[in-house]
Amino acid sequence: MRLKHYILVCIALTLSTFSYAQQGKQRRADTLFNKFSFVKAAEVYRELIQKNYNKDYATRRLADCYAYLRDPKNAARYYKSVVKQDNVPINYYYSYAQALRGIKKYKESNIWLQRFKDSGGVVNANDFSKDINFITSIFNAKKQYFLDRVRFNSKYSDFGAFEHDGKVYFASSRDEGVSIKRLYGWNEQPFLDVYVTDVGSRKKVDHTFKLKGDVNSIYHDGPVTITKDGKHMYFSSNNFTDKIEKKDRKGMTNMKIYRATYKDSIWTDIEDLSINSDLFSTQHAALNNDDSKLYFSSDRPGGYGGSDIYVVDIKSDGTLGEPKNIGNIINTESAEGFPYINQEDVLFFSSDGHTGLGLLDIFATIKNEEGDYVDVVNLGVPINSNKDDFSFTMSPNGITGYFASNRTGGRGSDDIYAYHREPTLHVEGVVSDAINMNPIAGAKITLFDDKGNQIAYMETDENGFYQINIDRNQDYKIVANQDKYIEDYRNFTSKNIQTELVTIDANLLLNPVQDVVKLAELNTIYFDFDSHNIRKDAAEELDKIVDLMTNDYPEMVIRIESHTDSRGALTYNDKLSIDRANSTYEYLINNGIDPARITAHEGFGERRLTNGCEDGQNCEEEEHQLNRRTQFIVVKME
Repeated sequence: MRLKHYILVCIALTLSTFSYAQQGKQRRADTLFNKFSFVKAAEVYRELIQKNYNKDYATRRLADCYAYLRDPKNAARYYKSVVKQDNVPINYYYSYAQALRGIKKYKESNIWLQRFKDSGGVVNANDFSKDINFITSIFNAKKQYFLDRVRFNSKYSDFGAFEHDGKVYFASSRDEGVSIKRLYGWNEQPFLDVYVTDVGSRKKVDHTFKLKGDVNSIYHDGPVTITKDGKHMYFSSNNFTDKIEKKDRKGMTNMKIYRATYKDSIWTDIEDLSINSDLFSTQHAALNNDDSKLYFSSDRPGGYGGSDIYVVDIKSDGTLGEPKNIGNIINTESAEGFPYINQEDVLFFSSDGHTGLGLLDIFATIKNEEGDYVDVVNLGVPINSNKDDFSFTMSPNGITGYFASNRTGGRGSDDIYAYHREPTLHVEGVVSDAINMNPIAGAKITLFDDKGNQIAYMETDENGFYQINIDRNQDYKIVANQDKYIEDYRNFTSKNIQTELVTIDANLLLNPVQDVVKLAELNTIYFDFDSHNIRKDAAEELDKIVDLMTNDYPEMVIRIESHTDSRGALTYNDKLSIDRANSTYEYLINNGIDPARITAHEGFGERRLTNGCEDGQNCEEEEHQLNRRTQFIVVKME
């Protein structure tokens, strides 16, 4: 019995660990996907499909990964399975059509494009349906981003919002509160300075919010980026020395990237970097995930045209290596700038040289398994517009961030916009005991779709909590069960909910089974032959009942039944069983159980044997001992 119990426990722990691992993998895959790290995300989605965990969801995501990795063959393979799913979002008809175009199956592509239209999908001039870059066309098949209000814009130019350690740093030409303003002759606005405010702050940002220290000068300063440890800042500024602007041969003042050090609560010790020159501009600093590389834009000689994006190694002593142009997959004959690197080392940038919606558009880069750039993706509306869109940044979760635009409807010439991506939706809840409201650890949670197909499963943690990612616009049923409880379920829907909603609560209450043995995880209480004394092992089991009735179910009422084996006279065994019932009763009472909660304590002698060991039968001692037992029957739980 003990070995069997041990094996069952091991199986339960294995299932629990497995289900938690799969849910953790799904969260990891989704995070990678939102950060455009499609190679890594695809690996995890394939594992989920192999484990049959939330398979439909993982298959859709994997198909998208292959599409974004410029692999229409594998994308079409998985989209073919996706479009057979029940209630699949119609944008996957469009994605399948585009993938089929990518492998030159034009007849089939037209069929699925027509099905997309017949299902209510709209193909318009701005959705890249005629663009040979099928990655962008698939990405923009549905709206990927949504805009949020930013409270710190001014009537002047604001851009370059960058979050670090609970603060937002940005460049602005506002100068509210300053009596004497120096105006930039180009646009008759004040010169740019770097400002900083708390994330989510509602305060008006005036000149008192300017960055403390030596970064801000009398000329243009910003935008900025900061190392992970917060010790160094890289920022753009006009080329000047000793407060005197330096001009190139054409009489133009170029931009440089400088480095500042955080010391005594201010930014100081400004350094002119080796990548700068008086003859061309170097600006828009961005750091990779481990601060070992600096990305920037420059119109230096030798590029592809306009301004290009470059990268340079940052050595351990802070010195810089030789800048390298990142190539013509990204750089064009026109202007590229405002690079940004997210936590997965994915590069975002602005360009007016790639196919876009207007002037400068924001693009994401795609790398293959070898880490080489293979393509770019236009982020589409509403990130991009028919005006200039630039200075894109992203939060660590890949869901939120900022960009800037001079589109109509803003407050100033350039405004900062916050965005959020449609967040992953999940159902979560706590499974509790319906009587004492204690959380139930180790309850098995199974998620079903509206057709009764199992989608995902896991076990609740020590707090009774579970969480499972789900799709929007679907109906579900979630079931909870555990050995000590009666199974319960809830039906719920993710249809017609707000885009911003990320959680659907589905708490479950389970009624305990009317079985003391299961509830207390009780082993059978045995007595020695011809004895009613409580053995040591029996006392350990009775202590479990005391704990159960005292702490878990203080209103529980039981009755006690005691039994003997068949050896001995019938009347003697009746008395012996009564003595055993009395011994059990007295043990419980002496350990704090109210006598009123035990309605009876009876002995039945040899009248209810559990096996065939009756008088005259030849049985081993172990078989007789199975009949020398005490049982507990639940009379009332509440």
